[in-house]
Amino acid sequence: MPEDSSAPQPSPTPDWKPSTVAVTAGRPSHEPDQPLNVPITMASTYVAGGDLEYGRYGNPTWTAFEDALGALEGGRCLSFASGLAAVATVLDLVGNGAKVVAPRHSYNGTVLQLADLESRGRLRTELVDITDTDAVVAACADAALVWLESPTNPALEIADIETITVAAHEAGAYVVVDNTFATPLLQKPLELDVDLVVHSATKYLSGHSDALMGAVVTSDDELYAVLKGRRDLVGAVPGTLESYLALRGLRTLHLRVERAQANAQELVRRLEEHPALAEVRYPGFGGIVSIVLAQGAMAADLLTRKTKLWVHATSLGGVESTFERRRRWKSEPATIPDGLVRLSVGIEDVDDLWDDLRGALDDLVG
Repeated sequence: MPEDSSAPQPSPTPDWKPSTVAVTAGRPSHEPDQPLNVPITMASTYVAGGDLEYGRYGNPTWTAFEDALGALEGGRCLSFASGLAAVATVLDLVGNGAKVVAPRHSYNGTVLQLADLESRGRLRTELVDITDTDAVVAACADAALVWLESPTNPALEIADIETITVAAHEAGAYVVVDNTFATPLLQKPLELDVDLVVHSATKYLSGHSDALMGAVVTSDDELYAVLKGRRDLVGAVPGTLESYLALRGLRTLHLRVERAQANAQELVRRLEEHPALAEVRYPGFGGIVSIVLAQGAMAADLLTRKTKLWVHATSLGGVESTFERRRRWKSEPATIPDGLVRLSVGIEDVDDLWDDLRGALDDLVG
């Protein structure tokens, strides 16, 4: 008889690079006739007596995604119906009337949730300039939770995560980092002693503009249990198909981020010399670039209507290049320039992207 070739699934090791982890984590065991991918489990109800019991408490397809993202971030992951569902669940950690410190330039949905909770007396919010580390540290003194984005959306500012985290912990506050823009390939906040990492998995993690989903990762088992309890109670769970799509997208995260970042860096080099622009904002890494049109809002709106390859759309992190003038949303802070256009650079040929964008910019100054 042939020797038994079955083998257990390889668990990610500290020696494996993130690209290897992205491909291997969350797979079925390596046994004969096992599928390479975890199947889509369409089940709302399970036979009693096990760990699942009911579809709101767990699903093997969610678990595979959570295993993979948890391995990439270095913690335990919980998946959610959307990024905002993840945000809302984390904000539930804040006691009534307690204070949250957050960047004045943040994901619009996060700022709107904080404003809504504050208007109902649920918590207090202090919005800060995240680049002024001394001011942020001072604001931490009486905070219960410190929310960070780095880079910020859409201003692309960088926070001193380590220094702020130390100050927040000294004050007894939790620290959360929205890692959607950087992804765990470019930044691992848990290694900086952050308590929680949040993702809109809709963006880079899934990467194909076809799945609405969120995630929270922590290395604190008690926090994990509390957040899972909240997710189970309110039912903010992801769809099974969305979980499958997000995991499939995660397998190529390293390739997409590498290409998008290379494209972004080259576009920034070329954009910095264009006379239609007053400013080019780029933190030096990632695939998001913000440009400010010298002629203001009207020019920015015209730009988003003049291209053939770049798509005018509000989301980001997909394989396709998208852009939008952020101040078209009334809820965007007035401190964001009227003529700012956020570019989500995709994985197309960089010369095609440049020719399309340059042609539209040239028309504005021609």
